[in-house]
Amino acid sequence: MIRTGDPRSLGVPPSEARLRFDTELQELGGGPRRRLLMVDDEPAFELSSYCGTCPLLFRRLQTARTTLSLKSMQERLTSTLDDPDADAVIDAFGALLPEGEYLPLLLDVEPRLVIPGKEGDYFSGEQVTTWGIDQFWGLPEYPHTPYYRTFETAVDADAHLYEFVVPMVPPTWNERERVEEYAALMGRGTVPTAVAISTLDVCQPALGLGDDPSAHWGLTHFLLDGHHKLEAAATAGSPVRLLSLLALGESLATPDDSTRLPALRTRPRSPRATTGT
Repeated sequence: MIRTGDPRSLGVPPSEARLRFDTELQELGGGPRRRLLMVDDEPAFELSSYCGTCPLLFRRLQTARTTLSLKSMQERLTSTLDDPDADAVIDAFGALLPEGEYLPLLLDVEPRLVIPGKEGDYFSGEQVTTWGIDQFWGLPEYPHTPYYRTFETAVDADAHLYEFVVPMVPPTWNERERVEEYAALMGRGTVPTAVAISTLDVCQPALGLGDDPSAHWGLTHFLLDGHHKLEAAATAGSPVRLLSLLALGESLATPDDSTRLPALRTRPRSPRATTGT
């Protein structure tokens, strides 16, 4: 299921926002500028580079130590959020974000928890197939956090959409009792709602790096609310409804790419078909 609204203006001045995007200024000769997701004025995640040919990236940093749940929304988000109810939730979480244009997406996701370097890890799997390993470190990219994979599908013969849900803090920080409570609710048929700010980064490798030189469309949802729900759903094999606020001005995608996203998200789930598979 996907429902989408029209793009809308949300947010507060960046100086007042608890979450914002920023670029780290490097000293002269110090390498490319880092694109960052900031929480409470601390760098929380390093994001895909502006370079255009660099790999897709979300990397948790040492100062990512807090979530952005709203107590005022807790009861409402325990159940399934529907279109008529979404505006109040969008406005409430929009007050945490910097001024900008956002596309609301209401998705049903079935999360699968992935540990970096282990089975199902995008960074040591599909990304290596396209970019190869990092030429300096001799290793795959490493996100420094467990994360959830939820969906993927073909964009066309030369591009593939990969979707991720990224917790602000690791699942090991979650309260076990709350995870169990949500798992029990899901076992009785309840589909709770999580909220995320999202980016769409379209990354195209330079020629000659890996075995599959395709473009990767990375739809990455950074959780604002729902850390316990996502872990419970991944454990129980249950769905979660996700309200995504796609930051149009902060994504590495063209307006046409973002316009295509809702239709792509309704396609059947399918892995990337590569030579020899």
